[in-house]
This record gives sequence, C-alpha cells and structure tokens, in this order.
Amino acid sequence: MLSPTAAQGPREARGAPTGQFDFYVLALSWSPGFCENSGSRSRQCDSGSGLGFVTHGLWPQNEKGYPSFCEPNGRFVPQAAIADAKGLFPDDNLARYQWRKHGTCSGESPSGYFQAVRRARELVRIPDGFKGLDSRSRVLPSEIERAFLNANPGLRPDMIAVSCGRRIFQEVRICLGKDLRGYHQCPEVDRDGCRAGEITVPAVR
Repeated sequence: MLSPTAAQGPREARGAPTGQFDFYVLALSWSPGFCENSGSRSRQCDSGSGLGFVTHGLWPQNEKGYPSFCEPNGRFVPQAAIADAKGLFPDDNLARYQWRKHGTCSGESPSGYFQAVRRARELVRIPDGFKGLDSRSRVLPSEIERAFLNANPGLRPDMIAVSCGRRIFQEVRICLGKDLRGYHQCPEVDRDGCRAGEITVPAVR
C-alpha cells in the first residue's frame, strides 16, 4: 500500500542484542534499476548479465525501526557458509556485507542465516511479467505491488513496499514472519514505500 504523505524511514539501531526482532523483510532488488540508479560497476551490472530480481538481503525488523551490525566486529564468514549463499546474491561481497549488517542480528550462524535467506526467497514467487523483461516500461508503483499480490496468495498491501529512486524502480520489500512460514503486516515498512507517480522499469541487460 502506498502512502501519499511523506514518511520518515524506519530508525536504525546499531549494536542491538542479536536475535531480538519481530519479523523479517525480504528485499528483492530489480537489478537493471539498481544499476541504472547507482552507476555501480559490480558484475551484476555487466551488459548481458540477464539479471532481473536479485536478493538484496533478509533483514530482521521491529515494528518500529530495525537492528543492524549486532556484532560490531562482525564474524568471519567461512567459505562453506558463502557456498550456502551461492545463487542467492549477485556476488559474494554483497552476501558478506548482508551478513555483517543484518545477519548478525538474526541469532543465526552465517550458514543458518544464508539458509534462512534461501527459505525466504523460495516463499516469494516473481510475477511472470518480470521474467525476461526486454523492453523499458513505465508503470505505477501500485501496479508492481498488485502483480506481486496476484502471484503470491496471502500477501496483502500492508505487507509489501515498492522502493524507487529518481523515479526508477529499485526493489520490492516483502515482510515475512520470524518463522519464515508466511507474510507479516508491517505498517512502518509500507509507509516508507515509493510515493512517486509513474516510475521507469529498465529492461533486463
């Protein structure tokens, strides 16, 4: 659900106790939009990458605000844990960063966190219209949201937010229960969604 009024984003609480949170947010980036908006030179932005939606992260979240960097020194991520993340993130560096910033707040080991990311990702179905999208288009954020609602029974407008920057589609954020068995209401995340009119959805590279 998209709010027409300005909203302050969720407040970050660094160094919060690990494992103490209310639900998860699964952030799925639209890779072409991320690349166009950020000017990133990461491998996912190479021409011919063919990437559409990629996992940005799985974020422990509270009804108000969210924890981050719950172990300030982070924890070394064993190569075996990175192997568990294969195919989830567009590159290993993002996987490591997501572990440090968000995974350390989950109460899981690195391997357990990446397994949770995989369970969350398997719970959400990508609408068919985004698969192999080969032409640039303009849509309302609410249309993107509606496509996800139609593809995922049980998902409601107050459980999802569309994110944009400079009127370019960036990602969808879907709220999931702490047990990763279903969706979760998240009014604060919802209010922080894109409030632009039409936004551009860049084509897959």
